Amino acid sequence: MSEAFRLLLGGEAETWGIVGRSLGFAFFSTLFSFLPGVLAGFAAASLRPRWKRPAAAFLNALTALPTVVVGLFVYSLISRSGPLGFLVFLYAPAGVVMGQTFLALPIVASLVYAGLTKLDPRFRETLLTLGAGRWRRLLATAKEARSVLVAALVAAFGRVAGEVGVCMMLGGNIRGSTRTMTTAIALDASKGEFERAMALGLVLFVLAIVVNLGVHALAPREG
Repeated sequence: MSEAFRLLLGGEAETWGIVGRSLGFAFFSTLFSFLPGVLAGFAAASLRPRWKRPAAAFLNALTALPTVVVGLFVYSLISRSGPLGFLVFLYAPAGVVMGQTFLALPIVASLVYAGLTKLDPRFRETLLTLGAGRWRRLLATAKEARSVLVAALVAAFGRVAGEVGVCMMLGGNIRGSTRTMTTAIALDASKGEFERAMALGLVLFVLAIVVNLGVHALAPREG
């Protein structure tokens, strides 16, 4: 444990490079998933009552998919024989970001939908009474539910920052290019080199605490 702290506090270049790369991948994938995820959440919340439950079940099912399934789907798209193979995203940072985007999108959509269903129904009725158009209603609802949107953003970031399946399948765990905290932990532990694995595990633990505190602080209060 003391060696793990030494690697972190001593500013060991490779360890902090892995941390920075992981956070960078998580940042861009969360950013790219945010707008489509929010629009999907709004669309689900705007459905007629009889369709809301199936939509919620579908979104929740997507969030529960194992990361290797998401990785397999994206792999089929960006592999050399796939429809997007010409982009050469496989085993490159862009491939990891793309996979994590697909992983984060249903999380954002599901949390936005859950948050919007807790808004006072009179809010939407008031907008309709005032004659607000579709985009005006969308912007007004987004402003009213801004804490929900930020909580969804934070939760999605935390989810993709700590995943391993997508990074391993699409990035290949290449040193200095696609190696992330989770894939580095798996590699170091398999080699019996636990110092850096423990150091990166501590970073992930702190990140998980910060993300959960942020989500709870931003979640809408009952009543």
